[in-house]
Amino acid sequence: MAAAFVAMFTSFGVAYSFGAFLLPMSEALGSGPGATAGVFSLTTMAFFGLGAFSGPAVDRFGPRRVVLVGALAMGLGLVLTSRATALWQAYLGHGLGVGLGVACSYVPLVAVVGGWFARRRTLAVGIAVSGIGLGTLLVAPLAADLIARYGWREAYLVLAAVSTVALVACALLVRAAPTATEGDAAPLLPRLRTPMYLRLYASGLLLSVVLYIPFVHLPAYAVSRGAGDVAAATLVGVIGAASIVGRLALGAAAARTGVLRTYQACFALMAGSFLLWLGSPGYPRLVVFAALLGIGYGGFVALGPPLVADLFGVRGLGGLLGILYTSAALGSAIGPPAAGAVIGATEGYLPVIVAALAIGTAATVVVLTVRTASPVEPSQ
Repeated sequence: MAAAFVAMFTSFGVAYSFGAFLLPMSEALGSGPGATAGVFSLTTMAFFGLGAFSGPAVDRFGPRRVVLVGALAMGLGLVLTSRATALWQAYLGHGLGVGLGVACSYVPLVAVVGGWFARRRTLAVGIAVSGIGLGTLLVAPLAADLIARYGWREAYLVLAAVSTVALVACALLVRAAPTATEGDAAPLLPRLRTPMYLRLYASGLLLSVVLYIPFVHLPAYAVSRGAGDVAAATLVGVIGAASIVGRLALGAAAARTGVLRTYQACFALMAGSFLLWLGSPGYPRLVVFAALLGIGYGGFVALGPPLVADLFGVRGLGGLLGILYTSAALGSAIGPPAAGAVIGATEGYLPVIVAALAIGTAATVVVLTVRTASPVEPSQ
């Protein structure tokens, strides 16, 4: 669990600090904010989409080898990004390198932690994935400070060195869960075809279209409203800090109200939080928006793996989660670049905020149709 916490702190902290790099990278490479935001979208698409491979890989080969591959990809990807002279090089280095690094840390280690714990699985996974929130809280403003001091290229070199060392250390510590041995893969197709799984997938896809827009565009919006660069980047840190509360507090609440009901409430909270971004809000209201979004986001991330385990069983959990998270890959590939294009065309944020509110509401409606049932285990 500790290894999973550190790996997620490192990998997501680096990935979600991209908002601090958006404007300086865009200026240096001569690309617009919409095109540059595509780097983050490719990154999220890669780390969720490649989970469809890293999840089954951890079921087959064990977590150590998978995390080591991620450490190497993360380091090389950040170094390549720091040397980029054209946008396509940033797409390749950050999008694929960092994306693979996160993919080899997130889905595999969430599945491993879920396999190690049964009675307190929700709490254990909540603690492990709280590393995502703490990493987002600390790394985003740290990256902004490094950029201000040394420039964005040197900042990425620092992140490359630190993240590689941290992920290698995590790989050496992690062990496969006793509930699954290497090469023990459960058939996925019967469970992937169930209405419950399809509804979880559809709701996650819709939510992901809007969820990652603030990670990319909220700092730039805050700057346009008069906030300083570090203060603007700190809003992403607020999302991360609040997500820690969501992961732990909502994980505890799920023990009383049920995992599914709490998971559904997270969707409603995230969708509703966009109401606070309406009406040209000042910095204090943006902080509240980021906090509410973060709480819901934290619960959404922490409760997803236990919910899937409750509904479908723990055998082949890596594969189940890996396929499910491709919904986030597709959503994140659509949301931030589409928002950037609309912002560039209209020179305003209102159409994006209204669309995010509507799509988030639709995601909530879909997830409310999910019902509990006996776990769908593969045939023995």
